[in-house]
Amino acid sequence: MAQEVKVSKFAKFKGNLTKFFKEINSELKKVIWLSKSQLINNTVAVLVMCLFVGVIIWLLDLGFGQLTRLIYK
Repeated sequence: MAQEVKVSKFAKFKGNLTKFFKEINSELKKVIWLSKSQLINNTVAVLVMCLFVGVIIWLLDLGFGQLTRLIYK
């Protein structure tokens, strides 16, 4: 009969941790990273859209505030 080999909890943890980081490294190699120009273009687009939505919300707030003043005065 084969004897069971006892593995310490630390050794298991170390093995699992090593495997985890190897898998992370493997997955990061599959990622398609943006070029610098793509990153800048996407960042500008996000900032412009945030500004646009902020202005819309500000205008709606201003309009509803004026409407509320007209109704309750």
